[in-house]
Amino acid sequence: QVQLVESGGGLVQPGGSLRLSCAASGFTFSSYAMSWYRQAPGKERELVASITSAGSSTTYADSVKGRFTISRDNAENTVYLQMNSLKPEDTAVYYCRGVVRFREYWGQGTQVTVSS
Repeated sequence: QVQLVESGGGLVQPGGSLRLSCAASGFTFSSYAMSWYRQAPGKERELVASITSAGSSTTYADSVKGRFTISRDNAENTVYLQMNSLKPEDTAVYYCRGVVRFREYWGQGTQVTVSS
């Protein structure tokens, strides 16, 4: 079955960096676009970044443009989110999402906390 497993979250100081990973299994990863979302306490889940199946095109939320980079390794069935210049307002649970055969799948999430 389809599984998405995130890793790489943690506590980081403002201005620091983290790289999140999402390992996918159970489907032909290279055929599907993938996305990262986040949800902060008391807020709705929001789209952070998306990448096409081949990795040729990416989109970002305005709040992370220039700081975050989404990428993928189709040989490793993994999508990444490189987060630089982190701010306290980036604190959230980050989720990996894929829509496979018209059904959406989510990972369990990984906590990112930006605090001094």
